[in-house]
Amino acid sequence: MITRPSHSEAPSRPRALSRPRARALALSAVPLVALLAVAGFAPLPYSVARPGQTTDVLGTHRGGEVISISGAPVRKTSGQLRMVAIQATAPQVDIRLGEVIDGWLREDRAVMPRDAVFPPGKSDAEIEKHNIAEMKSSQHAATAAALGFLKKDPDRVKVALRLEDVGGPSAGLMFSLGIVDKLDGGGSGGDLTGGRTIAGTGTIEADGTVGAVGGAALKTQAAKRDGASVFLVPKAECAQVQPAPDGLRLIPVTTLKSAVQALRALAKGGAGGSVPSC
Repeated sequence: MITRPSHSEAPSRPRALSRPRARALALSAVPLVALLAVAGFAPLPYSVARPGQTTDVLGTHRGGEVISISGAPVRKTSGQLRMVAIQATAPQVDIRLGEVIDGWLREDRAVMPRDAVFPPGKSDAEIEKHNIAEMKSSQHAATAAALGFLKKDPDRVKVALRLEDVGGPSAGLMFSLGIVDKLDGGGSGGDLTGGRTIAGTGTIEADGTVGAVGGAALKTQAAKRDGASVFLVPKAECAQVQPAPDGLRLIPVTTLKSAVQALRALAKGGAGGSVPSC
């Protein structure tokens, strides 16, 4: 409710500040201005991430096959299965307030606590070593999950995965799918991809369980940029990747089996309930 003054009331005039009070307010503003100035130049404990590279695990990288298989017939594949990475500022790089604000305002950037991206207290070289070790562990799990799904004997079928310049475990799901496509395709002679460019992310355990990863929303942007029409995402992260870039279909997965089933249904032209969506 808004009231108006009656005719008998004179409008009150704003009261001028006394000189001592005005001086006190001016002096109290000095530390605030100084604090903001310092904050603008002081390094902050954040990392700024952006969409990174994508790599087709069915293809070659730096002159060699990403997935090499011996001990079993290997199919000739079409389409692509692209693993997706993000690019984050290294822990030794100072991030200033302006960069943090810019990252918050841009859709193609994400500002994350540095310790959530990199192991704390380690040098760049130690972090690189840690990420490579995680990638190797992920590759072993991806191989075990794929061969287990296909009921192939790991003592007979040997898989070598080659992708040296990308670290971390988030390519596990796509490695497993690449192995499945090379050995079995869609299960009835066709390609698991259906000839499409399919991207995705997710860790994987040896039993085929798919786990969540960081930066999934940025990865959808990289996937769309590099021609993908479908993006596989751990089901728990569906909310984080919406809205998806125009023309990119999101398929939630929880296991390697659910991912294979969704892609096989998609390759056969399945729609609606046969292919899940976020």
